[in-house]
This record gives sequence, structure tokens and C-alpha cells, in this order.
Amino acid sequence: MGGESTTRTAPRSGGTDTGPVGSRTGQRLSGLAVALGLVLFLGGFAWGAVVYRPYTVPTSSMAPTIDAGDRVLAQRIDGGDIRRGDVVVFTDKTWVSNAPVVKRVVAVGGDTVSCCTKGKLTVNGKQIDEPYLPKDSLAEWKNIPEVTVPKGRLFLLGDERQGSLDSSAHLTDAASGTVAVSAVTARVDAVVWPMDGMLQEPSGFKELGALSSPGPLRTITALIIGGAVLVLGGGAYGPIAKRLGKRRAAQTRTEPVGAR
Repeated sequence: MGGESTTRTAPRSGGTDTGPVGSRTGQRLSGLAVALGLVLFLGGFAWGAVVYRPYTVPTSSMAPTIDAGDRVLAQRIDGGDIRRGDVVVFTDKTWVSNAPVVKRVVAVGGDTVSCCTKGKLTVNGKQIDEPYLPKDSLAEWKNIPEVTVPKGRLFLLGDERQGSLDSSAHLTDAASGTVAVSAVTARVDAVVWPMDGMLQEPSGFKELGALSSPGPLRTITALIIGGAVLVLGGGAYGPIAKRLGKRRAAQTRTEPVGAR
């Protein structure tokens, strides 16, 4: 018998493709990935919209932690959850008419606060290390006589102590510069534009009590990023599988089987 060369032909439509590329299992998994990704992506945004509020800080009174024009995300919180060292958003008509203000809480109800002892803020007799202050600043630029913070109120300062209009600028008010806890609407977690990230932990206040736990921003960000990856990956499966399938079919049609 004479030898002859033959080639395989691609299966007709209607056959079952059991290969990993373009298989029904792969299509189902890609669809599942897209669906799950959408849930995570949209769920993360929805969670963030409920928990966080965006603010643009107009002044440099919180520099270098937050510069003028920076965009921050602040977690909606109850006033009872505020801790020393928190950077909060509040509204007090005796300070600025109905405009939200961003400052750092340095003392809460029952604390005594003053400045300065050896160039440091003093709360309840303890000198506070504040690494978030400008490197070339001196805390003694704010001379604050000892103030006892009334219950249910807060004493707040800007990180740029020299130029900040904060509690120290309102010491002659009836409340000695303090602000009601109920005036606070949110706690700043991160600077998102520019992307400076989460605020530095105010570790200098640890000796005075527990610090605030970080909000769920990292978890929300992970959900959004993970969802986006699943959506893109699942959506890309179809075109990639189709291209690889065509390439495999072309190779199959031209592959010699052998001679008989």
C-alpha cells in the first residue's frame, strides 16, 4: 500500500469540547468570577459610601499630616468613640459659621492640658511625643495655660501649631476653647489625594488610654481591588479562550497523522 499523509479535522459544532480552554466549565467559572467580582466591587463602594465621607481641607493648619487642598476620607462616628490623638471633623458656630473644621483631639473630658513643658504638650501631667508635627516646629509656639476639659467636651489643636486657629485661639470663650463631643461628625482615616494613605498612629497618647482602632478602609479597598481583578479576569477569559481555541484548531488541521 502506498503511503499517504492525512490531517485531523476540527470537530463539528455540536461536539463537546473537553479541553481546559473554551470548555463549559471554564465559561461557567469565568461567569462566576465576573458575578462575584461585581458583588465585591459594588459592595465595597456601597460600604464605603455608607461609612465614609470625603472632605477637602482648605487650610494648612494640619500640615504636614494634611496639607491645604488635600482630599481626605473621614469615617462617620459617634462622639463617644473619640479618643485622644484622633483627627476629627466638627462644626462649631463659635469658631466658623457652619463650615466643617479638621483638627486633632489632644484632650477629652476630665483631662488637664497645657503647653509647653520642655517644648512638649502636657496632658494629665504627661509629656506627649508628637512625631506628626512639622520637623522644624517647636511646641512652645503655643503657650497654653492649664485647662481642665469639661465632661462631654474636647480640646483640639492643629498640627501646624503656629498658624492654627484652634482651641488655643478660643481660650477666652466661655468653654475655654473646648468643643462639644456632639459637634464631631467624623474621624479622618486617610489622605486619598494625593495618595498619602492612612494617617500615622498617634502613639504618644497610648499611656493615657486606648487609641482608636483603624476604620474599615483597608478592607473596603481590598474588596474593590479584588472585585475589579475578578471582573477583568473573568471578562478576559472569553476572548483569550477564543483566540487560543482558533490557534489550537489551526494546529490540529495541519498536524500530520502518519503514513499507512
